[in-house]
Amino acid sequence: MELELLNEQGQAASKYDAPETVFGRAYNEDLVHQIVVAFQANARQGTRAQKDREQVHHSTKKPFKQKGTGRARAGMTSSPLWRGGGRIFPNMPDENFSQKINKKMYRAGMAAIFSQLAREGRLAVVDSIKVDSPKTKPLAAKFKAMNLESVLVIAEEVDENLYLASRNLVNVLVVEPRYADPVSLVHYKKVIVTKGAVDKLKEMFA
Repeated sequence: MELELLNEQGQAASKYDAPETVFGRAYNEDLVHQIVVAFQANARQGTRAQKDREQVHHSTKKPFKQKGTGRARAGMTSSPLWRGGGRIFPNMPDENFSQKINKKMYRAGMAAIFSQLAREGRLAVVDSIKVDSPKTKPLAAKFKAMNLESVLVIAEEVDENLYLASRNLVNVLVVEPRYADPVSLVHYKKVIVTKGAVDKLKEMFA
């Protein structure tokens, strides 16, 4: 699979021969949807909680007499039928939202995403991404010169300068290959991969 090799100005200088096993796979929409949903579900903490009728603070006194009022009989105001009463099936804080994805499925899904990005022209290769100092302004100017507004950069190694320079850029995310996730790949408009990162991606997803 031939990918665009960008120069410092963001122009396609030449072609880069990338492995077909990662960047030439057929697109499997159902599999990609499954791994994206699973990744988002596994990120949920499950800390929401509601109270049942035992936990709400209400008096156990009978609200009114059993007969003669014309109203439906009631034993206490904590009933789920009453406003402010407890929930019948409350959400509990120990709720588990995680979904299991097999390693083989995850690798195939990630390769399908990379392949589709390559076919759509949203994925390109660069020699390297480096900055001399932990300053955001030079890196922002570099991306602007390359005409990159929303970009995910997968670098072989993210040093401290590159991390500090990129963390304040809203539409830029710089990660190492092991931290590339399906949600970020789908979210950003452009994905830039360094040559060294291509080899690591081949080891991970081929």
